[in-house]
Amino acid sequence: MDHARRRVLHVSQSTETGVPYVVDDYVRRQLEAGWEVAVACPGGTLAALMRGLGVEVLDWPAAREPDPRLLPREVAGLRRVVRSWGPDLVHLHSAKAGLAGRLALRGRLPTVYTPHAWSWLAAQGRTRRAAQAWERLGSRWSVTCCVSESERAEGRAVGITGDLRLIPNDVEVGALRAGAPVDRAQARKLLEVDDDVQLVVCCARLAHQKGQDVLLRAWPAVVAAEPQARLVLVGGGPDEEALRRQARGVEHVRFLGDAPRETSVAWMVASDVVTCPSRYEGMSLVPIEAGALGRVVVASDVEGVREGGWGPARVVVPVEDADALAGALHQVLADPAARAEAEAVAWACGDDLAQQPRAADRVLELYAELLGRA
Repeated sequence: MDHARRRVLHVSQSTETGVPYVVDDYVRRQLEAGWEVAVACPGGTLAALMRGLGVEVLDWPAAREPDPRLLPREVAGLRRVVRSWGPDLVHLHSAKAGLAGRLALRGRLPTVYTPHAWSWLAAQGRTRRAAQAWERLGSRWSVTCCVSESERAEGRAVGITGDLRLIPNDVEVGALRAGAPVDRAQARKLLEVDDDVQLVVCCARLAHQKGQDVLLRAWPAVVAAEPQARLVLVGGGPDEEALRRQARGVEHVRFLGDAPRETSVAWMVASDVVTCPSRYEGMSLVPIEAGALGRVVVASDVEGVREGGWGPARVVVPVEDADALAGALHQVLADPAARAEAEAVAWACGDDLAQQPRAADRVLELYAELLGRA
């Protein structure tokens, strides 16, 4: 296939935290392969990343939540974007783009949909059942690209019978390490963190999905057992005000707010443990990044977290279980020798990850297959 004459349009309403960096990784590889690329989104970090690559950014106003009053306008707007730019293939990212994009295209162009976490996981009751029914219907208009084996299994479990491919999330280990402080001591000097502090870091959008409220419920027990423990929450989001209220009176908690990716990476390197207390995911990038940087991760048992063979560097607790989260954090902090051994395992797993085929290459192979079939 002649990549130089192929055009791909990426579409995403999600413009912050993990999704933009997955798209950024895919787009960089596609540009290297000679593809013409454009991205339709409402702006934000995703738009800034794409403009930094010289990629055309097409304005697509879209709300995060599905709203029957806005959806027809969002579908029509995306249809106009597709007509005006003329892609050979469209790649939809996250639930809103998956909804609007498949309604707009209905299989008339080769279409890839990456949920980055199934839409129904954020819903309950009738809304949850409706989201599952939609995904069963919408799957006939796209190839659905799952970012973890557990995400694909969940899709099968609710009756999605369409073409579900598995392309697990990954990170470019060499570039990640090259852009990070060389070790914990250098990172702490850069961030002005004392050497004797036991540092727990959570890098995520401040939102219900990410479970920082559970972490704040767990934190007093951690501090009671480990008085030198300090918690840093890196990121902003819709729940920031509520979480700050929850943290009043809770010792040794710092909200850093929105920060560039390199700052998040520096805090991970400075940490003794990275925690990811999410309620659901597809396959979060933060545990992969933290592991590749040689850090132990304490995470809730969500989609993708058990995958990748991280061994003792990945400690898993039940979702929304504040007591189990506190116990796991204390266990890691209280045993520096075991933690050092686990960190060595994490670094070696990162070395192994660096030798595996990149997700971005596998996405290109999928595009080639779909365009050959078309």
